Amino acid sequence: MKSLFRKSITVLAGLGLLASVSLVHAEGKIRVAQQFGIAYLILDVVQDQKLVEKHGKAQGLDIQVEWAQISGATAMNEALLAGSLDVVSAGVPPMLTLWDRTRGKQNVKAVAALGALPNYLLTTNPNIKTLQDFSDKDRIAVPAAGTGFQSRTLQIETAKLFGISQAKKYDAISVSLPHPDATAALIAGGTEINSHFSSAPFYYQALAGNPKVRKVLSSYDILGGPATFNVLYTTQKFHDENPKTYKAFYAALREAAEFIRKDKAKAAEIFIRVQKSKLDPALVRKIIEDPENDFTANPQNTYMYADKLHGIEVLKNKAGSWKDYFFEEAHAHPGS
Repeated sequence: MKSLFRKSITVLAGLGLLASVSLVHAEGKIRVAQQFGIAYLILDVVQDQKLVEKHGKAQGLDIQVEWAQISGATAMNEALLAGSLDVVSAGVPPMLTLWDRTRGKQNVKAVAALGALPNYLLTTNPNIKTLQDFSDKDRIAVPAAGTGFQSRTLQIETAKLFGISQAKKYDAISVSLPHPDATAALIAGGTEINSHFSSAPFYYQALAGNPKVRKVLSSYDILGGPATFNVLYTTQKFHDENPKTYKAFYAALREAAEFIRKDKAKAAEIFIRVQKSKLDPALVRKIIEDPENDFTANPQNTYMYADKLHGIEVLKNKAGSWKDYFFEEAHAHPGS
């Protein structure tokens, strides 16, 4: 983990130097960044099992893979556009925002999904039964207020309930706070943070850690069923100039997803080992085995975001289908 942190620092430190210069490197190297948490399990398996290297060798290519961990979509997007990373990861809405803003320029598109996992809107306020019950006295913790996955998902539901002009109604009571800090606040109580739009493993911990914590709704409720949480994405330049490396990376992702499907116990061990996680192994197994969580590379229900975010004018460009913002390698597999 320490080496990953050092690489993350190097990536971010280089942003100022690379702001106007896009690095070009030869086929056979890929720099990949993930965020923190079990939602990135597919990448942990790819890294642990050296699957990119495996699929590169099958094409007669030795691929050097550099891994970094960065918190937050903003830093991911900046590093990708600066050329200091080749493939980054974040929620579907941040990816769509970059796809929208780079059309006709860098042409950023998604590589693959990292799984369909719900986020839960939690609260300790006993008066809140539905989203409509939130008032200006409440505070909802989200990783990136107004722009991140959780806020965009809330905006979609709020527009449905109150009209498009009120889509950002709850941005005013949203507070940017990392998931671990928000979880600790809910469990401890006594702070202004009485609600949290939470991802795994954090909502499992909050629900188990304080009997006053309750689920108000799930992102699955808002989207009408299971939906992709995080995706990987890159630029047209990297995709086109590194066909063998890209092919190996994509094949590695699909093999990792199949690995998890077949051996969840082994996948849990890999997560704990790669992330040096302090989580109870039984909890990690519970999360991976939860039928709500599907660690698949196939995009699910992402078009709901593209359509609804265009409807509330977050996106200027309207996608015709999910294939508009995924590179063609994904088109041969199921998606939505």
